[in-house]
Amino acid sequence: MRGVVKALIFDFGGVLTNPVWESFAHFCREEGLEEDKVKRMFREDPGALADLRELEKGEVEEAEFERRFAERLGLASSEELIERLFVGMTPLEEMIEVVRVARAAGLKTALLSNSWSVDHYDRKMLDELFDVAVISGEVGMHKPEEEIYRLTVDKLGVEPSECVFIDDLRENCEGAEAIGMTAIRHRHAGETIERLKTLTALQL
Repeated sequence: MRGVVKALIFDFGGVLTNPVWESFAHFCREEGLEEDKVKRMFREDPGALADLRELEKGEVEEAEFERRFAERLGLASSEELIERLFVGMTPLEEMIEVVRVARAAGLKTALLSNSWSVDHYDRKMLDELFDVAVISGEVGMHKPEEEIYRLTVDKLGVEPSECVFIDDLRENCEGAEAIGMTAIRHRHAGETIERLKTLTALQL
């Protein structure tokens, strides 16, 4: 049974930013590739997805991932490939304001992101918005593995039943629900905000 909500746990890319696929499409246009090539590669090529998982868990260096991925895409240069892939990501101010309001109201807030290094985040933003930041590449596990959710909950000092988890991927929401969290699959800011209103007393 769900308890009183004491904490909100947010994904980053695709929740606090525009959809990651939009950034990948931007990258493909800039590189002269089919617009959905990166999206299709991650969905259809097990090797590409395995490379990404290794990066997200800190098991492969960024330069090596960039070399492999450039080769898969048929690109001549792997230089700053990760930066090029994500340059089209922009903050989603409506959702960032949700985090601010939640924290100001006394709820605990956490970032739980499949990413390779906290260095790719604005440290000032992390300190302003979150009590806890768990980055997969720094802890050697990734969503939807059970252990990374439990680590986040432990750092927050709450029970899973007291948490609402917001992510744009179904499998990550299912992972959160498996340990007793309430999950919101994020598609649009308005929809997510309305759902949060029903779960919390936040004035959003």
